[in-house]
Amino acid sequence: MKYSTRIKPISYVKANAAELIRELTENREPLIITQNGEAKAVMQDVASYEQDQETLALLKILALGKRQVEAGKTVPAESAFRRLRERRSRR
Repeated sequence: MKYSTRIKPISYVKANAAELIRELTENREPLIITQNGEAKAVMQDVASYEQDQETLALLKILALGKRQVEAGKTVPAESAFRRLRERRSRR
């Protein structure tokens, strides 16, 4: 996606808010908003925002896992599964 085609000044956003929201929802492409010729904000539909947040959360989990592996904070899978089975049998 080319962001250069998705740039609008804040005055345009103010004058065409309803149309822009409809377009954001349909196209699911973010819009860069400028003020005094400078990029100041990004507008996107809620579904895309939620998807981005879920992706970020997964990336954080992966990064944490990678750091734990690098630090040697791991246990063999067999041991982990055995502990899980033991916990489950106690219920």
